[in-house]
Amino acid sequence: MVDNTTNTETEAEAPTEMANAATAEAVDPNAQIYETSNRAARSMIAVIDTMTQRGAFKGEELSTIGQLRDQCVSLIQMAENYQQEQAQNQD
Repeated sequence: MVDNTTNTETEAEAPTEMANAATAEAVDPNAQIYETSNRAARSMIAVIDTMTQRGAFKGEELSTIGQLRDQCVSLIQMAENYQQEQAQNQD
């Protein structure tokens, strides 16, 4: 027998999440791009770190990969600064 409770809870949460996103976007149209950039950059750093630990890159590729990782760190810092500014403006 399949338990549909989790599906129902997830489906019930989805409209709420969409409403929150729509509200945030209505208040600040840049919020969505900062949030997406933040998540994508964090994921990219995790992938780069994992692949580096596993030896997936050649030596000559490491500087380019390092630059990409540094750019992701910069994106995260910009997104966090933006979020802090927005929190301060709401107070």
